Amino acid sequence: MNTRADSARITKVTAIPLSYRLPEGKTVRLGVGATTKRDTIIVRIETDQGVIGYGEAHPGRSPGAVVSLVNNTLAPMIRDMDACDVVGVWARVNRMQLSSHGLGAGAALALSGIDMALWDIRGKLAGMPLYRLLGGSRRRVPAYAGGISLGFQEPASLVDEAREYVERGYRAVKLRLGDNARDDVARVQAVRAGLGNDIEILTDANTNYTLADARRVIPALAEARVAWLEEPFGCNDWGAYRVAAGISSVLPIAAGENHYTRYDFARLIEERCVQILQPDLSKTGGITEGMRIAAIASAWGLPVHPHSSATGLNHAVSIHFLAAVDNGGYFEACVSKFNPLRDMFGTAFEIGADGCVEPPDEPGIGLQVDEKIFEQFPAIDGPGYVVKF
Repeated sequence: MNTRADSARITKVTAIPLSYRLPEGKTVRLGVGATTKRDTIIVRIETDQGVIGYGEAHPGRSPGAVVSLVNNTLAPMIRDMDACDVVGVWARVNRMQLSSHGLGAGAALALSGIDMALWDIRGKLAGMPLYRLLGGSRRRVPAYAGGISLGFQEPASLVDEAREYVERGYRAVKLRLGDNARDDVARVQAVRAGLGNDIEILTDANTNYTLADARRVIPALAEARVAWLEEPFGCNDWGAYRVAAGISSVLPIAAGENHYTRYDFARLIEERCVQILQPDLSKTGGITEGMRIAAIASAWGLPVHPHSSATGLNHAVSIHFLAAVDNGGYFEACVSKFNPLRDMFGTAFEIGADGCVEPPDEPGIGLQVDEKIFEQFPAIDGPGYVVKF
């Protein structure tokens, strides 16, 4: 088969929604609500050379809308384009959807899955793993225990769960805040006492704080030697972020999983809103845009710790990305107890005794996709969280 990279054309683009309903009573409570199901969208791109690439698009609480956008609007727009021209595809979608009469964040989610699949194709055509294609090496990347885990629960139970992850090898864990200031602080203090000073604690308020909450909580988090406070506010509350960034000189503010494209991230940086950037490569515009965001952050001396989503595709891509940038930080390892989507393509990462992971070494993203498994996870439209619990 001729696999000349300069002759592969896009022939078909398909978005495939998948869902997993959590068992009764097995929800995790977070600042954005209680989880009821896990969703993802797999984007499959075929080429005229017979090479197929797979990417992951975040469902954005409305998987049906994102799937329709990919299949009915973006697929015809990019069909017959050069499959290796990720910059050209990105520019076309940006012009016709992101920047002109489009669906904004929804278009960024859809484009992310497309871009990821195209990079998978590029790697397969070149016979290179993604990290090498991006200019990196197979270096070890530090990981923290994250995903939908370590939610609102009694402090003793939370300590037990955190200790379980440390025993697996993780040297950092992320706790969920956004319940109320008193209980949030009590949970953090309990975990710090239970794990000692050698384990790094990260925190995430899932956009559920007011400035008054932040003022009450930040000094206590700094005293507990927390490494960052993630997403205390909604993504558009620029003023609150600027104020919060000045409350403590030792506790960094982090954000980015709900910001889209380099333009949002440039504003976050220029307005001194955050000190840690967290793009999700299945949301912000894909690998192409993620590399641009990392470059902008690098120019300001800021680290990038990407947010991870549902399946091994996103996880593997995030590790490849971190192995290829000069300002990469933690990989967010999904340790969710109820997420079979994570392992549907095999094991995307393994935590080592040093608390680190490595990117896959096969061409492209490096995971083998068996589409027969999709039948086990029929789509369930609608949001995956309930606000009242």
